Amino acid sequence: MDIIHTIAGLREAVTKQKLAGKTVGFVPTMGNLHEGHITLLHEGHKHADFMVSSVFVNPTQFGEGEDFDSYPRTLEADSEKLQAAGCHLLFAPSAEEMYPAETSHWATVQVHDITKDHCGADRPGHFDGVSTVVSKLFNIVTPNVALFGKKDFQQLAVIRRMTKALCFDINIVGVETVREDSGLALSSRNGYLTDEEKSIAPLLYQQLKLARDKVLQGDNNFAQIIKDARDTLTSSGFGDGYFNICNSESLDPAASQDTSFVILATAQMGGARLIDNIDFER
Repeated sequence: MDIIHTIAGLREAVTKQKLAGKTVGFVPTMGNLHEGHITLLHEGHKHADFMVSSVFVNPTQFGEGEDFDSYPRTLEADSEKLQAAGCHLLFAPSAEEMYPAETSHWATVQVHDITKDHCGADRPGHFDGVSTVVSKLFNIVTPNVALFGKKDFQQLAVIRRMTKALCFDINIVGVETVREDSGLALSSRNGYLTDEEKSIAPLLYQQLKLARDKVLQGDNNFAQIIKDARDTLTSSGFGDGYFNICNSESLDPAASQDTSFVILATAQMGGARLIDNIDFER
C-alpha cells in the first residue's frame, strides 16, 4: 500500500490506475479506524479494482467546544489496518494541503433542507464542513464508487444529495452498521466510554428496535413512542440528544401513510456522543 500526502501525488497515482483500465473505489475516514471502517474496504473490493482510503481529521466539521483537538490521531495503526484489508493507496493530507490559507474561506458546499434537523440542528455548520470536505475529496480522488457507513444515516443522505446535485459521476454505496455483540454501533468515539458507560450504551439500540417494532405493529402515535424512548434513555443515565421517527427519504417527521422509515437517535453518554439509527419498511 502506498501512502501519499499531497493532492498532486494522489492525482498522479489514481490517473495511472485509470489509464490501466481499473475502476477506483474510495473510503474517506477521519482515522482511528475500527472494524466498521474495514468493512467498508471489504465491500469496496466488490465494486472496484483499486481501493483508495483517506485519513483526514477535518477541522471544518467540528463546532466550538467539540473534540477536534482531542480526536484520536492514529495514522500508523490505521495504515496497518488498511493495508491488511487490501487498501491499495492511503491519502493522508495535512490541513494545509486540504485548506490552503489563501483559499480556506473562499467557498463552502451547503446541502439544504435535509441538513436542518437532527444532527444539523444540534451541530450548526457541521454538515457544511462534511459536504465541503467530501466534495474536495471527490474532486481529488475522482472515484467510480464511494462507500459510507449507514451508522451516520443523515450524513449518508447529505452526501447522496450533494453527489446528485453537483453531478458527481460517483456511485454512493451505503454499508450496514457494524455492531459489537451487545448491539452498540462501532464508533471511534466509543473509546471515550468507561466500562460502566459501555455497559449502558447498548440501550440506545435496544430502544431503536423497540420503537421500530411498535411502528411495524401499526402504532402511529409517533410522539408517544418517541417520549417513551427518551424517558427510558434519560432515566438510564443518557444525556441530551434526540430520538426522531422520520421518512427515510426526506428525513422529515414520519407520517402515518409513510412506508419507508428511519429512526434517528443520538445521546450523550459520559464523554461520548453516541449516534445510531434503524431503517425499515412498513
